[in-house]
Amino acid sequence: MPTSGSVPRPPTIADVARAAGVSRTTVSHALNGIGKVDPRTRERVRHVAAELGYRPNLRAQRLRRGQARVIALASSMPVAVAGGPSRLGFYMEIAAAVAESALLHGYALVLVPPVRSGSGLDSVDIDGAIVVEPDVNDAAAAHLKERGLPYVALGRPVSPEEAAPYVDLRGELVAEKLFSHLYEQGARRPALIVGSGERHSSVDARAAYERIAEAYGWPPTVVTAPETGGEEAGYRSCAELLATHPETDAVCGLVDAFAVGAVRAIKDSGRAVPDDVMVVTRYDGLRARTCEPPLTAVDLHLDRAASDAVELLLGRLRGDVATDEVVTSPEPRVIPRASSLRITAPV
Repeated sequence: MPTSGSVPRPPTIADVARAAGVSRTTVSHALNGIGKVDPRTRERVRHVAAELGYRPNLRAQRLRRGQARVIALASSMPVAVAGGPSRLGFYMEIAAAVAESALLHGYALVLVPPVRSGSGLDSVDIDGAIVVEPDVNDAAAAHLKERGLPYVALGRPVSPEEAAPYVDLRGELVAEKLFSHLYEQGARRPALIVGSGERHSSVDARAAYERIAEAYGWPPTVVTAPETGGEEAGYRSCAELLATHPETDAVCGLVDAFAVGAVRAIKDSGRAVPDDVMVVTRYDGLRARTCEPPLTAVDLHLDRAASDAVELLLGRLRGDVATDEVVTSPEPRVIPRASSLRITAPV
């Protein structure tokens, strides 16, 4: 193979064409699966390309097609709840699953750190985006609309004017399952701690809790905490809750950071978890598993939901997905742990 100095020159499409005895156009069509190329010729070209070690210039292909072949994952959730100190929380689990699914379709993923404005999206060349649990008037969604970029939501959009396909994470069912579990374990005065924003998870959990409280005859107690406060916000909110409502015997800290903070507040008040106050949370992540005691949480099937979001976005890029299309994630499953287990099931 031709060389430049002592460094071998990578093979070009012209080298493949020469070795296969065809034109460069035929090579391009054969390797990209386009045009009318005889199957035997297509196979010969691919074999020659593999033997020579030819790799297509993806940047040039993208420029010709007018596509970046890149999608973004964005959210307005602050790091305090989306990732936490370890950066290995809810957002990053979704990111890993989205990246894997996108790559299978030949797309790369740009991860936009959770921010309060959509300005981080200005500097990336993308074809579209997945917005994780958009808030009302979500900054990331608004910025994508301004750029004219298609996007889908992972979690139901809550803005009345929002018109984007989404993957339904079944927020009300998640809350129903958590509170049903607490009832089965003996809770009669459970409280709910949710973020002060209007994401679907908070809105749906509040609706489900109020409905269940009425059915079970519970006095509803809902406390809001700022998302940006993370664990400390959960601690303060739970401490105030216990001082105001000392009869509270269970807490659903919807955000895992809030739940971890609630466990500390319960212990500092001289109470025990779960004997005096049970604690559950929505997301079965690192925080839930490493808390002491480990937190009862929910398997949201985020890997499947993330994959569905990628499929939905690519369908929108192709133009065959309507703006009102909804994909429902699998049924959530409660994972009982020591933070809420008071009653042992009979053997």
